[in-house]
Amino acid sequence: MTNNFETINLEITGDIAVLTINRPAKLNALNIQVHRELKACLTDLKKSSLKGLILTGEGEKAFIAGADIAEMKPMTQGEAKAFSELGQQVTLLLENLPFPTIAAVNGFALGGGFEMALACDFIFATSNAVFGLPEVKLGLIPGFGGTQRLARVVGERRAKEIMFSGRNVKIEEAKNLGIALEVFENKAALMEETKKWLDMATANSSSAIARAKEALSSGIEQTLLEGLKIEAEAFGNIFQTEDMIEGTTAFIEKRKANFK
Repeated sequence: MTNNFETINLEITGDIAVLTINRPAKLNALNIQVHRELKACLTDLKKSSLKGLILTGEGEKAFIAGADIAEMKPMTQGEAKAFSELGQQVTLLLENLPFPTIAAVNGFALGGGFEMALACDFIFATSNAVFGLPEVKLGLIPGFGGTQRLARVVGERRAKEIMFSGRNVKIEEAKNLGIALEVFENKAALMEETKKWLDMATANSSSAIARAKEALSSGIEQTLLEGLKIEAEAFGNIFQTEDMIEGTTAFIEKRKANFK
């Protein structure tokens, strides 16, 4: 798997990858190059045998402070639409990876950074993490999925309040709203505990996690009855697979399952 990138770093240890946005001088702001490299990297990761991904930002100050405004300002309407679509392709790739993904948020996660974090399964954060969609202060709107994903986490009215005010959401509120799932004192503790959580998850059946994730994502926007149909189909399809046989056999034999 290639790691020949200029704006991102990919580190793989065992079954887990750490993907770091690496533009600390720009507070890891997202430009076209970052998006293109993320798209290429995530496309490869989707086809890999990985079991977990941590997305983070280089340094202590920012996860991703937003999109690169200097690059965006001269864009034409057509160029801006293409930039939005590229960012949406990246967040969709991230959202649809077949294994658990955690945004390890250190410092600022604003605008596109917040949108990137929202595309992960979970957000773990440091105590100094700050979230927000401040685009309206620049005469803009979120363009990488923020108008869609935030409401699915905090509800429509609170999402509107956060977007229309452009205000910062500090860590205590973010945890109360369900944006940040776990909070740690500093980045070292954040990365250590995030890896521990993924180690716990990756001991389980990766194929079962992938199917559960797909069923949840596919069914959550459907009616309950349609969602139950999706669940039943996935439940039936996983029977007599290698992992199902190993897991149920291990349970009956009172031993720990050995998933491959």
